[in-house]
Amino acid sequence: MLSVGLVGVTGHLVEVEADLSAGLPAVVMSGLPDTALTEARDRVRAAVVNSGEQWPNRRVTVNLLPATLPKHGSAFDMGIAAALLGAAGELPLAALDGVVLLGELGLDGSVRPVRGVLPMVAAALRAGVRRAVVPLANAAEAAVVPGVTVKAVETLHRLVAFVRSGGQLLDPPSGTAPPEPPMPDLADVAGQALGRRALEVAAAGGHHVAMFGPPGAGKTMLAERLPSVLPPLDDDAALEVSALHSVAGLLPVGGRLLRRAPFQAPHHSATLAALVGGGSGLARPGAVSLAHRGVLFLDEAPEFASRALEALRQPLESGRVVLSRTGGTTEYPARVQLVIAANPCPCAKPQGSASCECTPIARRRYLGRLSGPLLDRIDVQIELMPVTAADLFVVNRGGEPSALVGERVAKARAAAAARWLTERWRVNAEVPGPRLRQPPWRLPLRDTVSLRRRLDSGSLSARGFDRVLRLSWSIADLDGRDRPVFDDVEEALALRTGGGRRFDG
Repeated sequence: MLSVGLVGVTGHLVEVEADLSAGLPAVVMSGLPDTALTEARDRVRAAVVNSGEQWPNRRVTVNLLPATLPKHGSAFDMGIAAALLGAAGELPLAALDGVVLLGELGLDGSVRPVRGVLPMVAAALRAGVRRAVVPLANAAEAAVVPGVTVKAVETLHRLVAFVRSGGQLLDPPSGTAPPEPPMPDLADVAGQALGRRALEVAAAGGHHVAMFGPPGAGKTMLAERLPSVLPPLDDDAALEVSALHSVAGLLPVGGRLLRRAPFQAPHHSATLAALVGGGSGLARPGAVSLAHRGVLFLDEAPEFASRALEALRQPLESGRVVLSRTGGTTEYPARVQLVIAANPCPCAKPQGSASCECTPIARRRYLGRLSGPLLDRIDVQIELMPVTAADLFVVNRGGEPSALVGERVAKARAAAAARWLTERWRVNAEVPGPRLRQPPWRLPLRDTVSLRRRLDSGSLSARGFDRVLRLSWSIADLDGRDRPVFDDVEEALALRTGGGRRFDG
């Protein structure tokens, strides 16, 4: 019998074989099973008996190949039951040749859903297997993988009847998925022209953003509206993102691929494991992986545990998380846009106002919780000013809606994708710095004179230098230019260093 094992989001085809021999009745599992899989012997026995089948009164050995691959979870139950009944001579297994069986068995013989069915079926397809039998509750999810014929069962008895006498398997549900809720619109933001421009540039190039300002300035509103201006995920990205949510058990009911850029906003009390991934055995994805190809928003960033924040430094550079645990090493993709928001001081009152009693040392200590190495990896760093009464009560704010901004972002991303097509980079933020500093992409000295001066004076790191270059390319893409000019580099430098307090459009 064929099944699939998952290591992270990577699936591996697993062959399930069973052997009956003389000796004391027992069930022996081999092939590096975990605790949940070792306990399958009791689940499978009860399910087989309660489905009206005879349990062989012999020594049963179940082996999962390849034996060197760690096996986790309960998705092998249905494959184990079929292999065991076939070894006992109760089932002719020819009908299941080239079919992947996935599903957990209940003690009453029911077939229950499991996590990660989507990447499992996708892995089976890559291995050349084009037929799968899955739990009925997972059928719609499995059916979104193109090129695979998916059938469903709700009980072990139905599978046995199909193999033995040609009974009917179930088709995936054909009901339409519920519509996605509307996203917040950028037109709701009052004022903050600088914040809107920074958000648009960040969306165009996939850049990280840090926003500092007093409460009510619109930091959270801007961050929550960033996904609304990002283009829909293409087929490959949608399958990748949906697979991650499937492994985490968070894929919405209805069997559709996630087409929107995901948005994750963990609370500031989130643990290290919740943020980057963790758990017993093989670690499960954390918020940074669930936000893959989307936005990870850390509101009140200085309130997060320093260990959790520092753990983000490596994923922000590499776009992946590697977690080593006793059960093995797991790798998850984590190509995110990080957005952090912070107040200027502990009392969260506008700096310099009469009501703020925080000393300069207290303010430095508070923002010092955001380490220099972490901030150095954030491309856009801006300070938002308080919203004025004129911004709140003006009849026509003039703020563009997300749809209009999203059109410009989509055009800019298309231009960047065409430029880097041969390199397989999606957005400017993924382009290595050395590539932009070499011909034919190196900018003239006259356009980078301020940038070079900042680097030589030590006020900008080499990493920051490269990130300003990437920002300037995103600004040029937004404005329809083939290459950045002096003004683009200057604006990128201002967005990086927070030099421009206000942006007049």
